[in-house]
Amino acid sequence: MNFWLLIPELILVAVAIAVILLDLVIQRKVWLVVVSIAGLLASAGFAIAMWGGGSQAIFNNMLAVDNFAIFFKLLFLAIAVLVILASTDYVSKFARFKGEYYALVLLATLGMMLMAATTELISIYIALELTSISLYVLVGFLKDSKSSEASLKYLLLGAVASAVLLFGMALVFGFTGKTQLGEIAQAIQAMSPQGVLASPALILGLVLLVAGFGFKIAAVPFHMWVPDVYEGAPTPITAYLSVASKAAGFAIILRVFYSAFGLPQWFSLDWGLIFAVLSVIGMMVGNITAIPQTNIKRMLAYSSIAQAGYLMVGLAAVGFSTAADIVGRSSLLFFLTSYALTNLGAFIAIIAISNKLNSDLIDDYSGMGKRAPVLSLALTLCLISLTGIPPAAGFMAKFYIFSGATQQGLLWLVIIAVINSVISAYYYLRVVKVMWFGEPASAEKVPSSGALRVALSLSCLGVLLLGIVPGSMMRLAETAAKMFTF
Repeated sequence: MNFWLLIPELILVAVAIAVILLDLVIQRKVWLVVVSIAGLLASAGFAIAMWGGGSQAIFNNMLAVDNFAIFFKLLFLAIAVLVILASTDYVSKFARFKGEYYALVLLATLGMMLMAATTELISIYIALELTSISLYVLVGFLKDSKSSEASLKYLLLGAVASAVLLFGMALVFGFTGKTQLGEIAQAIQAMSPQGVLASPALILGLVLLVAGFGFKIAAVPFHMWVPDVYEGAPTPITAYLSVASKAAGFAIILRVFYSAFGLPQWFSLDWGLIFAVLSVIGMMVGNITAIPQTNIKRMLAYSSIAQAGYLMVGLAAVGFSTAADIVGRSSLLFFLTSYALTNLGAFIAIIAISNKLNSDLIDDYSGMGKRAPVLSLALTLCLISLTGIPPAAGFMAKFYIFSGATQQGLLWLVIIAVINSVISAYYYLRVVKVMWFGEPASAEKVPSSGALRVALSLSCLGVLLLGIVPGSMMRLAETAAKMFTF
């Protein structure tokens, strides 16, 4: 058994336990941050060492070690580092539970890393639940009424989504007799189109898988948990949910639908069309509902729903493409990376501003450009990127994903997506207008810790680099997209 291939994951397990134990014996809690980040960087170092080593299957084909999995592992580790750095100011709100907080972030990251690598239905479910349970607890960490309500709502709806997903997996297993993704694909390909279409169990199983995974990526109509959870959760966890959880969901959707249901071609066209329809609904609902929001976290929650719609344009392109075409998959990976940096940057700036204002209302950001010009500039850059305006990363991300969809004959979907991008400019730029042209309620400056400023600088630097010189990241995404294990 090649346990060394699991070293990145084993390091996170060890560091999570170490953080909990250290919390019991040390007085200076800053060491918890140091140990957590050191563990994440060590895990990333071993993951980088595995890059380009070919595709390997371990634990009886339950896990894959390939460039696709490693790409997402590095993305999740980078997100976790930025979230932990950005949390240094915020954790004073739950000072007694700092060790548990950092340990749960590490365990949620571990679950996401396993999600990106799983190639078997049972292991997919276990990895997903490890992630979900950690996030349920983190959402309720503030222990006030909003946070507790958000955690309970997330738990109950998440349990329903998990049950739906598990039922879908059971139907797929019942139809094919297999749980390994490659073997499921072989069973489907061995059957005639008439035989597949004559089985309502497989079709229903596919629909239930879309519903179960749709909850994880905040796709309409499985999005009902998002606004309340984003508003009630600690702001660093809202940031973590909005990018890491969504990226993990798309990673596992790509793995499952491409590896298990990618062939025959007519079958992938069917689920590609499902994602295209969900994409249109998600973009419209997310953007239109975001317009009247007065709370910036709720606004970004509906924005996240719309962004899931843009990402599903890439999923639809994958469904419509041939197996040899990697444009749809690589553009989706690039979009996830740029979105992660952009949304993290926005939320990190919001953490600093909201800590000072003790408010998340957009009107209270009035004149923030005069009180905190650096934070306001960073938030402006990230909002411009979310809109899709150059030279930020969001422009190149949408350019790549829309180009891939156009090549697959989905011009109608791209036109709808572009119209929605224009609609989104209204509520994104409204925040920019309030910050720079509104009158400040006070001349008092907005303080922030060095760790938060480092996290914000790294995020904004990434947004600019991916927008101006996207070639290197796109090449990495293309390399990762080629390495699916069947």
